[in-house]
Amino acid sequence: MKNFALIGAAGYIAPRHLKAIQQTNNQLIAALDKFDSVGIMDRYFPNADFFVEFERFDRHIEKLKRAGTHIDYVSICTPNYLHDSHIRMALRRGADAICEKPLVLNPWNIEALMGIEKESGQKINTILQLRLHPSIIALKSKVALANKNEKYDVDLTYITSRGKWYDISWKGDESKSGGIATNIGVHFYDMLSWIFGEVQENKVHLREKSKSAGYLEFKNARVRWFLSIDENDLPIYIKEKQQKTFRSITVDQQELEFSDGFTDLHTTSYQEILKGNGFGLKDSEKSIQIVHDIRNLAISKNGEKHAFLSHIK
Repeated sequence: MKNFALIGAAGYIAPRHLKAIQQTNNQLIAALDKFDSVGIMDRYFPNADFFVEFERFDRHIEKLKRAGTHIDYVSICTPNYLHDSHIRMALRRGADAICEKPLVLNPWNIEALMGIEKESGQKINTILQLRLHPSIIALKSKVALANKNEKYDVDLTYITSRGKWYDISWKGDESKSGGIATNIGVHFYDMLSWIFGEVQENKVHLREKSKSAGYLEFKNARVRWFLSIDENDLPIYIKEKQQKTFRSITVDQQELEFSDGFTDLHTTSYQEILKGNGFGLKDSEKSIQIVHDIRNLAISKNGEKHAFLSHIK
């Protein structure tokens, strides 16, 4: 049984980590969040110590260490811009880190963490759950076996409606979240680069607070992508069903079904991490570079565009 600490216990994604720690038969020793609405912990680890101040949490971890209780892993579910700092804290305390995506916001952050990881002897893991989805694994195998000269045509569409709170929260601040493409798209870019190889071209056709679109060309694919948190972008038939999310990936016009089991893969991720098979810094490099470039590239009027852009003025 491994000992865990968790930072960001009141966040949206924290319950998946709490569940994963429990389902892998490990224990949560301490948790931190500046917000105290963490009743969810009663479902999983009611006896874990909880802190609302980082300094007291950090001191508690140190005291536990001196008393002979070692923290093996620190799970990090905090806002994106804090990941780098919290990863460093975990390694300083002699623990491996398990950090939500995006691991960091900029490529140079990864380079710096590589040095710290080497110095500490600890491991930095991130959650790239799409790499563990059976449908995605099958597609990767299919692409590898086909070894065709022509590139696949891929359309990625992800619309997940968010209310006015989103813009007020840290997620609406690009300096903290990295913007829409980073916050809701980084795991898709990771999946695409994992399957289709090196990036050869990256164009951005739309970049607004609530939506973004562009074109990515990989070694084995041409990808038109559209991401949005604006419910007005939902297809009419999705609105008629009163659904708030639309997720679609087509490969050569064939729909890739990966909705089932999508939310259950954190536990699988933890199982692999505990076996020493977690995804680390090198695995995150390509997607972090992609989202960094999307934030900084000039808007292009040329190139293949996603079909949804024809509906946007």
